[in-house]
Amino acid sequence: MIHYRKDTDNIATLILDMSGRSGNLLNHEIVAAFAPVIEHLKQEKASGKLNGVIITSAKKDFLESGDLDYLYKLDDPARAFEASQSLKQFLRDLEVPGVPVAAAINGDALGTGFELTLACHYRIVVADNDLRLGHPEVKIGLIPSGGAIIRLMWLLGIERAYPLLLEGRRYSPQEALKVGLVDALATDRDDMLIKAKKWLLSHHDVHRTWDDPDGEIPGGTAADPNLGHRIRLLTARLSAKTNDLYPAKRAIIDLLAEGSKLDFTTAYRLDSRYYARVATNPVTKNMISTFWFDKQAVRGGVGRPKGFGKFRARRVGVIGAGMMGSGIAFLCLRNGLEVILKDVSQPIAERGKAYVAEKIDEYIERGTFQPEDRDRLLNRITPTNASDRFKECDIVVEAVFENKSVKTKVTREAEEHLDEYSVFATNTVSIPITELGRESLRPENYVGLHFFSPAEQTSVVEVVVGERTSDETVARAFDFAIAIRKLPIVVKDSWGFFAARVLNTYILEGVTMLNEGYPAALIENMGRQAGMKTGPLAMADDLGFKLVLRYEQQAAEHYGKRYKQHPAAPALTKMRDELERSGRAKRAGFYDYDSDGNYRLWAGLEEHFPVTKDDYDRTRMKDRFLFAQVIEAGWCLQEGVISHIEAANLASVYGWGFPGYTGGVMRYIHSYGKQHFLERCGELKERYGQRFTVPRYLQRLEPDALTP
Repeated sequence: MIHYRKDTDNIATLILDMSGRSGNLLNHEIVAAFAPVIEHLKQEKASGKLNGVIITSAKKDFLESGDLDYLYKLDDPARAFEASQSLKQFLRDLEVPGVPVAAAINGDALGTGFELTLACHYRIVVADNDLRLGHPEVKIGLIPSGGAIIRLMWLLGIERAYPLLLEGRRYSPQEALKVGLVDALATDRDDMLIKAKKWLLSHHDVHRTWDDPDGEIPGGTAADPNLGHRIRLLTARLSAKTNDLYPAKRAIIDLLAEGSKLDFTTAYRLDSRYYARVATNPVTKNMISTFWFDKQAVRGGVGRPKGFGKFRARRVGVIGAGMMGSGIAFLCLRNGLEVILKDVSQPIAERGKAYVAEKIDEYIERGTFQPEDRDRLLNRITPTNASDRFKECDIVVEAVFENKSVKTKVTREAEEHLDEYSVFATNTVSIPITELGRESLRPENYVGLHFFSPAEQTSVVEVVVGERTSDETVARAFDFAIAIRKLPIVVKDSWGFFAARVLNTYILEGVTMLNEGYPAALIENMGRQAGMKTGPLAMADDLGFKLVLRYEQQAAEHYGKRYKQHPAAPALTKMRDELERSGRAKRAGFYDYDSDGNYRLWAGLEEHFPVTKDDYDRTRMKDRFLFAQVIEAGWCLQEGVISHIEAANLASVYGWGFPGYTGGVMRYIHSYGKQHFLERCGELKERYGQRFTVPRYLQRLEPDALTP
């Protein structure tokens, strides 16, 4: 498990190599294996036979994160505290054996894996652009368990450590060097080990800053008036952004503030108490369930038709060089694919390439890409106005504006040059795939790929299956999405697909409240306090009232005689037709917009939608927002629009911003409690009508179906 080698310079190299695993995992096994090794190192040092230690890995990754299966089931704070203390003691023993220790990082080191490197006196990493480092725990509702918050505070200071921990980013080696997470870069493994040894031989007397009686935290502590004031501002901004719905994020700033005023040993122990509280919080369980287990399930093929080999696209065609098409082109480039970017004229296509170049420059500035990568990436994109350039493409993605005749025209032009195996995908938000596919030369190869905006930032893509789309085409579209690091959510070609259909219920509920006499500002604030990223009225403006009402019309066509008009529809029609305010695109909707992009609620709202409510049940308002979405997701599952709970959860949190702390639309039922959820739905139905009717799918859902 740990190979021990010592050279003639008395440098010991510890090589992590867990048996029976493709990667190393920092769990109780490796901690137990280290115990006798550390004792041996102490003895070697005492006898003058040890000048330094290098820790590296025999695996592709340096060290993986902790055991999330164990963490998900961990409900006892006392056990969580002891587990954290045990890990901390192991790391403490490593950093104070009396010899310099260097982490030679040859692969990914994330979470607890990176904590091991922080306990080393020196960190050197191979400059591999695909390698990632850091602490992404906050993304799944956790904080580091081994004292990384305290160590980073002492290494970097509160104001530099805070964003690194709060954002949960995975840093490339160059980015990690820039922000101070590592000390040096190496060209390859041999260079890394040589440089690590050179550093050890020139640094015999090493100690950690926090072990020095005169050591100070860079930038000061929360007891300093100026820094204390800035910490209070950071805390206020965090509360305003998250409404304190994410315990891990709040714990980070609180622990930095409290820990900075304590000695290292006491702060180290306090860190374990914070960890125990966060790790056993229900919000953490929700987030681990969705952001880890559900994500792994989708990446593993949930929703992908079986029986087809893996599709490996080499060259991708993109039609439309606007923001969406250029964003898709950038995604393909950064993941090693060649791109043919087409638009109606060469200058417009060139403009799309220029947008891609700007994105590359942004990533170079951050350190994700290197300057020498720029030409290499841009050489793989060919802007054109000629469809015959698609003849060697494995898949073509159409991303022109939402117009059936335009989409049909560009599809036909491209398909004339594609072979019988190529996939054609359309990025549409409201036109049925089956309808568009009827105009295709090969409808069995025609599929929807609905990217959310901005394409290069959002994590999911809907794979929309038309009536004649073949299973093999669905499998290929799924594989393509995985290849460009998206989470593919397979959905049936139904009105609004899945994401837009469910999101529309949030918008409609907000407009209904406006029509009922609730103040617009209150509606927007309650939407955000429920955990949504944007208020429903602002979201209606962004989408445009024409599209919101189009989805409602499609619902009417879908349900026929069973359809009952949503009470929000008349208000939206009034805004669009009578008041000629149709959304952000026209700079006039529920909000007013100026030329600089600033916006504020329209002053005329109260004239047309008088405020009559002076007593608000805020909990009920938030429940209406969330329950409307959960119920609609249930109807989608019942009708087969989407087939897997894991996919529904991921589509909701990543696709349209359903509150991440809930774990998604289906996980929300688990955390709320199924019986309580059904009872609350009954209360809402009695007060507001049939739109809060619970579908049979949710009534019959077994609790185990909602958990990993």
